[in-house]
Order: sequence, then C-alpha cells, then structure tokens
Amino acid sequence: MATITANPPRIGLPALLKNRAVHKLLLLAAAAAILVPLADARWASGTWPSALTLDFSEPLAKASDWIIDNRDSHPLFLYFFGHVSNVVVIAVRAVYLTLLAIGWAGVTALGALVAWRVAGVRLALGTAVAFLACGLLGMWVPTMQTLALMVVAVLASVVVGALLGLASGLSDRMDRVLRPVLDTMQVLPAFAYLLPVVLVFGIGVPAAVLATVVYAAPPMARLTALGLRGADKEVLEAVESLGSTARQRLLTARIPLARKELLLGVNQTIMMALSMAVIAAVIGAGGLGDRVYQALASVDVGAALAAGIPIVLLAVVLDRVTGAAGERLGAEPEPRSGLGWLLALAGVVAVAVAGRLAGRLDWPEAWIVNIAEPVNRAVDWMTAHLYSGVPVIGGTADWAGHFTTWVLDPVRDGLQGLPWWSLLLIVAALAWVIGTWRTALTAVLAMAAIGVLGVWKPSLDTLSQVLAAVAVTLVVGFAVGIAAARSDRLERMLRPVLDVFQTMPQFVYLIPVVALFGVGRAPAVAAAIVYALPAVVRITTQGLRQVDPAALEAAGSLGATSWQQLKQVQLPLARPALLLAVNQGLVLVLAVVVIGGLVGGGALGYDVVFGLAQGDLATGLVAGVAIVCLGLMLDRVTQPTERRAKKGA
Repeated sequence: MATITANPPRIGLPALLKNRAVHKLLLLAAAAAILVPLADARWASGTWPSALTLDFSEPLAKASDWIIDNRDSHPLFLYFFGHVSNVVVIAVRAVYLTLLAIGWAGVTALGALVAWRVAGVRLALGTAVAFLACGLLGMWVPTMQTLALMVVAVLASVVVGALLGLASGLSDRMDRVLRPVLDTMQVLPAFAYLLPVVLVFGIGVPAAVLATVVYAAPPMARLTALGLRGADKEVLEAVESLGSTARQRLLTARIPLARKELLLGVNQTIMMALSMAVIAAVIGAGGLGDRVYQALASVDVGAALAAGIPIVLLAVVLDRVTGAAGERLGAEPEPRSGLGWLLALAGVVAVAVAGRLAGRLDWPEAWIVNIAEPVNRAVDWMTAHLYSGVPVIGGTADWAGHFTTWVLDPVRDGLQGLPWWSLLLIVAALAWVIGTWRTALTAVLAMAAIGVLGVWKPSLDTLSQVLAAVAVTLVVGFAVGIAAARSDRLERMLRPVLDVFQTMPQFVYLIPVVALFGVGRAPAVAAAIVYALPAVVRITTQGLRQVDPAALEAAGSLGATSWQQLKQVQLPLARPALLLAVNQGLVLVLAVVVIGGLVGGGALGYDVVFGLAQGDLATGLVAGVAIVCLGLMLDRVTQPTERRAKKGA
C-alpha cells in the first residue's frame, strides 16, 4: 500500500518578527547599543548638563515690565483686550443684576419651572431645594455672583470648545495641530497663567472668566471631536448616497449621532468651570470662591464647606437640567409646548413681582442655618480618632507614611538616579513603539525642554507623584466605571457622588485631607486622585455603554460569558473612550500638582505658587511650562497614533 506523505510546510520568518512593534524594538535595541556607551562616556555623571540650560529670567522680567508700562497706552490693550474686558464685565454684570432684580423667590421659581418644562416635576423639586439650600446656608448673594460668572464662562467655554472640537473632528490635520494646544490649555496649572492674565487684564472678573474658559473648554473640544469621529460610518455613507452635501451630513447625521458625547462635554465643562471658582477668587472673581478662600485662610473647614456646598448644588442643577434638555433634542415636540413655556414665564414674573412688592428680594437672615460649628467639631473628632492609634490597621498618618516610603520615595529616587539621556531614550522608545517617529520626537523634545528650562530634578519629583496618582486613579476608575456600565442602579447611585467629588473645590477637602494624612506628598497625591477619579469613571462608563448592542448579542449567541463579552467585545470596542479616560486622568492629576504644592508636595507645584505669590513671572511660568511638557510627554507615550489600514497589512 502506498503511503501518502505530506510535504512539510515551508518555514518562514516567525510571526512574531513580522510584528511592527517588534521591528521597532529591535531597531531601538540596536540604537541603544550604539548610543548608550557614547552618552555614558560623554555625560558620565548623569545629571542634566548646565551647558544645555537656558536662563529665561531676564526676558520674562522684561516682558512683564513692558506689559505693565504699556497696559494703559498701547493700541493692543486699548482696542482689543480692553474691548474683550468690557464685554465680559457687561455680560456678567447684566446677568448678576437680573438675578438680584428677580429676587430669591423669582430665581428659585425660574430654576424650578425651567427644570419642570425640561424634565418634569421631580427635577423641578430638586432644583428648588438646591436654590433654597444656598439661601439657608447664608450664601445667597455669593451664589448669585458665582452663578452670573459661571453662566458667561460656561457659555463661552462651550462655544469655544465646540468650535475647536468641530475643527478637530472633521480634519486630521487640525486634530494634530489642536491636540498640543488643548493639552497646554488643560495641563498648564491655573496658578501659572493667572499671573500673565492679571498682567494683561488686571485683577477682576475678566481675568477670572478668561482663566475659567482656558481651563474648561478643552473637555468640550475633546469630546466633540470624539463624538464626530465615532459616528456610525454606515449611517454617514447612507446619507452621502442620497446626494447630501458635507454641511448637510454634518447637521443631519454627524452632530445628532454625537449628541451623547456633546452632552458629556457640556457636563464636563460645567464641572471644570465650577471647580475653578475658588482659584478664580484669587484674582478677584468674588462669589462663593472668595468665601471658600477666606475660610481656608483661617483654617475654618465649616465655613469653607458652607460655601463649597452651593458650588456642588449649582453643578448638580446645571448638569441635570442641561442633560435633560439634551435628551429632548431630536424628540418630537409636545403639543402646545410654546404655550407651556409662556405659562412658566408668566409664573416666574408673577412670583418675582410678588417678592418685590412684599420687599423680600433678599434672603431673610432669620432663615440662615449655621453649619460651621458642627462641621468643625466633626473634623476635630476625625482627626483625634483616625490620625493615629487605630488598632490593627493603623491610622491615616501611618498609611500616608507607608505610601510615601514604599511608593513615592522609590519612584522618585529611581527617576532621579537615572542618567538624563537614559530617560530620553526610554521616552523615545515608549512613544515610538505605540506611535510614529513624530510622536517619539515630540515626546523627547518635551522632556528635553524640561532640562533646558533648568528644572530637571523637581520635574522628576513631580513626575513620580503623577505616576503614582495616575496608577491608583486608573485602577480604581476603570474598576468602578466597568461596574457602573454593567449596572444602571450603581450608575444612578454614583452620579451624585461623582458630581460632589468633581465639583467640590479642591481647597475645601484639602484641609480634611491634610488633617488626616499630614503635610507632605501623600496628601497631594490623595487630592489629585479624588479630583481625577470622577472623569475617568464617567468616560469609562460612557464608552462601555456606547458599544454596539448587536456585537454583544452576537457574542452572547455564540455562548460567550459576561466576562468574555467584557474582555473580548466591550473593552476592545471602547478603546478610544478608554484612551481618552487615560488622557483625562493624566491631565487632571497634573492640574492638581499646584494644589499639592500648597500642602507639602513641593517640586514644580511649589514653584508655581511661589511665583504667583511673589509676582515672579520667571519662576512661576517656567514651572508651569515644565508641567505642560510633562503632560505632553505623558500624553504621547500613552496615546497611540491612529493609522490607516493598508491593504495586505
């Protein structure tokens, strides 16, 4: 019997060697074998060479002096910045005077009736309770001041962010151009650009609004671009096949399909703007932020909380109302809806007129409830019982000490112990493996700029804190976000908690954090985690919920378990949203670096605060630019560059 023998398969290159990333790693290994000995021979000490450092103190001092000397005479200030300042002042003042003229009863009725028309009775009652709580806490006038400033700042931030996001979402070239701009706007600490803003606009409302717009517009831009780029291609192709123009496709398909991302962008913009209320108070914004700032100056947690709660309530009300209004977009209009709005407006006018005739425009002092004393007693009790001496688990001071000793110190010492050129090689390798040579070049130049600015060592100290905070934030944020995406009940429970953590000014919970953990880098990291965690949870939840249900049904029909659906379907399809969550976690942690400098975090945060306090533009701005460079580098080594698929690849 003949035996049929199959020819052995032809052996080619292993599949592993065909991988693009492996090719890059091999090239990097070859380059390192050549460059490392040369760099070690040239810069054996490993510290950043002084010959490669530039001193920017003199040119920045001259720029500061020129602005001060020409602010009242130069045409740029008279005919541009002056008009911008006047428009902002007029807009904020008009909103504020309108709110005062309506009175507390009229404002409460207006908020409740708008919420009723948008989302029903339940949200209307919640809105009324929120405004009444602001009055009960004795913060009615400061609340109106903050609300007026936030209305103008949020509207400007949404418009600017939507326009930038539109440009980025429709053009790959604009996306590449705007990406570092948005990174700079969001990562540059507010304290760093407060001084230049004050130099140009002076202390007051215009500077506060501009600083808020710079900080609050990027989330709207990023999420707008994400929504436009993530629109269903089949729907777009169907619309295009009907002969529609690019403008018609944008208005009838892209924007409606990106509605949820746009709403999330508005939500994040509101949260970011209100979180700036206290920082804006440093340059004369007034309102609730000023009350918080004054309370913290006297270490009065109770008074700070009394002013911080209305900020949270404003955020929750604006979030719920705008979210409900967005859900109604595209829905069929209710019959006689115009008549309903007219009746609501008539009700507001009637309440406002009744309040004016009764002489009750201002909130009655007899109705104010003092919460400062019981809150301060509670904080004292927590400090006395939890700081140290807790059986078995130890106190919070022990936790902070262990985290500093076991995590922060080793990471900082490891980074500072590496030669500067080795860090540049590591950054280049990480950025190139997941991106392109342009990505690697940008990351290396950003890291090298830190050394050129002369802040290499403090920057590595800050980087160690950022890495530790981001690691904890992403682990907790992804876990909570996945759980919330798979449970409607958990998402509803988490929503007000996330609102509180994201909108409560960092200055409010900074004192309890310091009281529990002491002064040092650990409380700075804790503050950064608390601030960045809500955004990571929200974006993760939103991304997982946006996964095509058909894909999940198909996986389920093939017998996939819930865990397999999550691992093999939801997480891969939600990859853009997860990468955005990583990006937002990084930039938000970096945004709190300055706050950490106030509680012993040191490094770049302290330099920024010192520069603002002393009017030293060189120290503060250089440290702020170094923080931006850190953010740009971290963004490039964590955000892979999208490539178009090639035939045969």
